Amino acid sequence: MRIMVTGAAGFIGSALVRRIVRETPHRVLSFDKLTYAGNLASLAPVASDARHAFVRGDIASADEAGRAIADFDPDWIMNLAAESHVDRSIDGPGEFIRTNVEGTFVLLQEALRHWRSLPKERAAGFRFHHISTDEVFGSLGAEGHFREDTPYAPTSPYSASKAASDHLVRAWGHTYGLPVVLTNCSNNYGPYHFPEKLIPLVILNALEGKPLPVYGRGDNVRDWLYVEDHAEALLEVVARGRVGESYNVGGRNERRNIDVVQAICDLVDELAPDAAGPRRRLISFVADRPGHDRRYAIDADRIAADLGWRPRETFETGLRKTVEWYLANRDWWEPIRSGTYRGERLGVAAPSVAAAG
Repeated sequence: MRIMVTGAAGFIGSALVRRIVRETPHRVLSFDKLTYAGNLASLAPVASDARHAFVRGDIASADEAGRAIADFDPDWIMNLAAESHVDRSIDGPGEFIRTNVEGTFVLLQEALRHWRSLPKERAAGFRFHHISTDEVFGSLGAEGHFREDTPYAPTSPYSASKAASDHLVRAWGHTYGLPVVLTNCSNNYGPYHFPEKLIPLVILNALEGKPLPVYGRGDNVRDWLYVEDHAEALLEVVARGRVGESYNVGGRNERRNIDVVQAICDLVDELAPDAAGPRRRLISFVADRPGHDRRYAIDADRIAADLGWRPRETFETGLRKTVEWYLANRDWWEPIRSGTYRGERLGVAAPSVAAAG
């Protein structure tokens, strides 16, 4: 198959591309705008492979997206291009509307044009796979899980923009017949994760002896999914998922943010001891993020029943692999930390202090 992956230089996109090249015979086109979180170094392990090509482009540009689709002639388009950080969406929602809503619309139009041009046999196998988030469902109480039929109730500019994009994809499937599949995933973590997110930020701040601010009291709960498990799930869905169906992809690993931070501190202490003492001493609590959702939890029974997918990593095994990767790959993250992003807190006007959660 010929697979076009948008957002391919981002965290999940690059994991997917590396897996396609490493584990399948397919050809892949990496398409990415290379914004602050897009990093070609994340594609370095497959950059020289003959089955991989990279094109810099913006999904919100019909010229750029349309040209890439026409030139590559994909069988599947997997859309991971998105502005994805809740804190950034609070301070700058405009970019989230442009990329996540307008960009998805443009990409759907170009995908529809391409699909209609395909011979009948190829058109029958074409898929537009839209990758989304569990945050579109809003916030859970102490009990229950998000199911595929859970009503949407987004609470941040980020989640609202992703909810809108999901609705567009379903509409293009229903109205125009475009063969679409959707996935909504829980919080990802693992290698090559941009260090403004909770787990990599805490790992790197702990290594550097910097404060580890945690929003509120750290009681917010998330379900954690190792990124390599997610990449495997995405390939199962695009290859074997039912057209028009959505699948929740979760790690079955619910943890409070404070428990995540403490587990990272303990692992970093074990793997890179600090003479100054245990890293838990660096934890501090800061003012909560505006509108911070209390709990997310995914019911991943449908993908298990329909496609046989289950996560391979527990939170403990995945977190150890993640900490070990950051310790071994300073050449990937040190340029980020020394450049435009240095771990500052985002999503509030002041103060400028790194925060996690």
